[in-house]
Amino acid sequence: MLTKNSATRTVVLPQEDTEKNRFELSSGFVYLISPVALLVIWQIVGTLDLIDLRFFPLPSQIAETFVQELLSGEWFVHVGATLGRVMFGFIVGSALGIITGAVMGLIPWVRFCVYPLVAAIYPIPKIAIFPLILLILGLGEAAKLVTIAASCFFFLTISTMSGVMNIPRVYMDVGKNFGSKGLDFILTIAIPAALPAIFSGLKLALGAGFLVVVSLEFIDAQAGIGWQIWRSWELFSIRTMFVSLLTVSFLGLALVVVLEWLEKKLVPWRP
Repeated sequence: MLTKNSATRTVVLPQEDTEKNRFELSSGFVYLISPVALLVIWQIVGTLDLIDLRFFPLPSQIAETFVQELLSGEWFVHVGATLGRVMFGFIVGSALGIITGAVMGLIPWVRFCVYPLVAAIYPIPKIAIFPLILLILGLGEAAKLVTIAASCFFFLTISTMSGVMNIPRVYMDVGKNFGSKGLDFILTIAIPAALPAIFSGLKLALGAGFLVVVSLEFIDAQAGIGWQIWRSWELFSIRTMFVSLLTVSFLGLALVVVLEWLEKKLVPWRP
């Protein structure tokens, strides 16, 4: 068995590895048990008539409505419409943001010229510019996709720029010594070294994408989770509204878990 008996190297003891595995298992358990505990408490409180069931139906009643939507196929239609919009805007906006942020982080004069524009436009709610985008692109999917992409773009631009500017100088020097430059330098040195900051931006952008898409579906859509929430309000179908709200919550959590899994694979050095 290896031990820490050398001043020149550090090895991981078996007990340290065991403690790490226990921590990961406990974290995964908490991931599952906390939402379940909330639903159980909600069911008990509702059964005891401590809340108004007109506005807060029992989880069992919501589950019944959810099964009905699954069997009718309606749930898949709305989830497919919303996920398609979110993922397209998220991928396009994030990709453009990563490239823009990397260039801004590497080239001072580009950062000097572009960052004031980014800082000025970033605080504007992207829903506020949706009417302008509608005027330019007209009614349809294009306006919604552009708005979602714009909301993701700024998160990745700022986080990538920050990550690139904090790259240790030795990485930059090694890359230049091996002849890496231009786009090759960005793809092989800058972006990989800035991955921790980029993944933080991706998680924020994903949440922003869901916020924007649901809001847009309130305004201009014939299908989608946001449209279903608004329609449920019009018909006072509270159970359907909760099915939609919980669906958004589940989708957001599932996609964040996927991003965290990717982060562990692509950034294994990050604790």
